[in-house]
Amino acid sequence: MSPLAPHLSRRLRSSGLAALLLTGVLAAAPALAQAQEFLSIKGNTVNIRAKPTTKSEIAWELIKGYPVQVMERRDDWIKVKDFEGPLGWVHQPLTDSVPHYLIKADTVNLRAGPGTNHSVVTKLNKYDIVKTLEKRDDWAKVQTAEGQSGWMLEKLGWGW
Repeated sequence: MSPLAPHLSRRLRSSGLAALLLTGVLAAAPALAQAQEFLSIKGNTVNIRAKPTTKSEIAWELIKGYPVQVMERRDDWIKVKDFEGPLGWVHQPLTDSVPHYLIKADTVNLRAGPGTNHSVVTKLNKYDIVKTLEKRDDWAKVQTAEGQSGWMLEKLGWGW
């Protein structure tokens, strides 16, 4: 037997184990992606608290439709984050399951149909909030607060 055989054998076993672990992680990734839960803010202005109690300091104030991702649940409180990171705790009755997007890009073209070949009906600005009406491939049909609807490329917004 070659003097390298024990080292190669150990290395192959280690790389095999690493490949097996990586396969397990990759197989779990779609399940983790599906497990992401989003909500939107229900009230006109809602306080996001530092801790899950109304006695806690207000960390943020969010407006109606603002999309948030659920990080944790504790009784009637939900710890939430947005695309920039953790925000704090919101009282569950102040949230809704109506899908919305927050615009991340500086300017987004809202189009007549799902594709760049469709005409621009209006433009959205960074931090605008739009209600999601429909999804098709990488496109979302959305509606502005003023009632204007059209299609935007999903990756230019954050939410669902």
